Amino acid sequence: MRQLLGALALMSSGLVLAVPGSGPQPDWGIAIGVRHADIPYRTEVDQGADILPLMFVHGDDFYLHGLEGGYHLWQQDEHQATLFTRFRFFDIPREFQNSIQEDSFDLGGRYRYMPSPGHFIDAELLSDRRGRSYGHLRYGFDHRWPSLTVQPTLQLDWRSREFVEHYHALETGGGRSDIGASAGVTLSWHLISNLYVIGKLEGSMLGDGAGNLPTLDKRFTLESYAGIAFFPSPDSQGLHFSREPLKGHYLRLAHGWGTPSNLGEILNFDWEKDPYNNRLSSLFYGIPLTDTLFDQPIDLYFTPGVVYHHSSQVQKPSYEGVLAIKAYYTLNWPLRWRIGVAEGLSYISRPTYIERTELEEKGYRPSKLMNYLDFSLDLNLGDLFQSAALERVWFGWSIHHRSSIFETSSAFGRIKGGSNYNTLYLQWHF
Repeated sequence: MRQLLGALALMSSGLVLAVPGSGPQPDWGIAIGVRHADIPYRTEVDQGADILPLMFVHGDDFYLHGLEGGYHLWQQDEHQATLFTRFRFFDIPREFQNSIQEDSFDLGGRYRYMPSPGHFIDAELLSDRRGRSYGHLRYGFDHRWPSLTVQPTLQLDWRSREFVEHYHALETGGGRSDIGASAGVTLSWHLISNLYVIGKLEGSMLGDGAGNLPTLDKRFTLESYAGIAFFPSPDSQGLHFSREPLKGHYLRLAHGWGTPSNLGEILNFDWEKDPYNNRLSSLFYGIPLTDTLFDQPIDLYFTPGVVYHHSSQVQKPSYEGVLAIKAYYTLNWPLRWRIGVAEGLSYISRPTYIERTELEEKGYRPSKLMNYLDFSLDLNLGDLFQSAALERVWFGWSIHHRSSIFETSSAFGRIKGGSNYNTLYLQWHF
């Protein structure tokens, strides 16, 4: 019974590494690391771990910072109002994470007051999809050395009665509103060129409203994250997302065909045809971030996309949204070729037939949120046809891949497998 109660419990905290500070933020970044978190419920397992990829893109109003994304509705001097969404983890024993997928993005609003450079006070109110609310009052500051940035934070955590009753008392009664506290520190350490180490350590304490419930065996929990990241180097002279006018945006229109083969088989040009001819069509928009990575001529783009999965005799149509960062390396013999690799997140309204059948055969429940990869090879049509009119048009082949990093992440349903599509595309830069 205790194990079942633990399986049904949901932690009320998210990855606070996602909260951006008040100081200058990197225009772009991508990271991967390991998150550890205590499980406060009455279970035999006391801690869980996840491998998490993170993206960072900062514009004047829009931002994507780790597992938080938002839009600044209003900014004036030391005041700022933001609408945002933040990922909240369902920290339960690993064996239950696929069948009970309750990790979610919650919607919230934040007012920020910055009394002095580098210091900030946040008042946040968030809600899950059922309207169960919670909030934070946070103070933090950024302290910067030549190679190290540290952000300590202190915060009060409020949870509504409905939130505590559902997620901590497990609908057993006795839950009431709760006020707890958290303290943490985030760091970013520059090693060399574009390579950084990032980390987070936070301790949280539940108040009397939730901490004394019989479904819990601890009221104090620790959460940590440690990983490597790629950010602009301190002396970078490349393109920047928000610091200067942007040039070189692109549109990519693609159409693809599903295959039951895995990624390794496709990269070896040995894949099977899907007997049901499941197809997708996609449109991606590219925003330039930098033209140099590790002092090499590598173009980096932030590339959101929308994907339409066509109906077939085995599936209804579904829609997919993608946020990714993509790198291109150009080869100039005998004409211009490019090799591209993208990493990001993909959310689908309804798992496709290929994905669903593969996972169900392995005994998994499919996940709507998964890791996204894109591998591409294209050539310049202007060079191919010796046409100045086609100089900014590229034709290529790419692999559209959704997967879950081999059972390493509860955020992606703790599953192994996914789906692959071979696509052909035209990409126009302007």
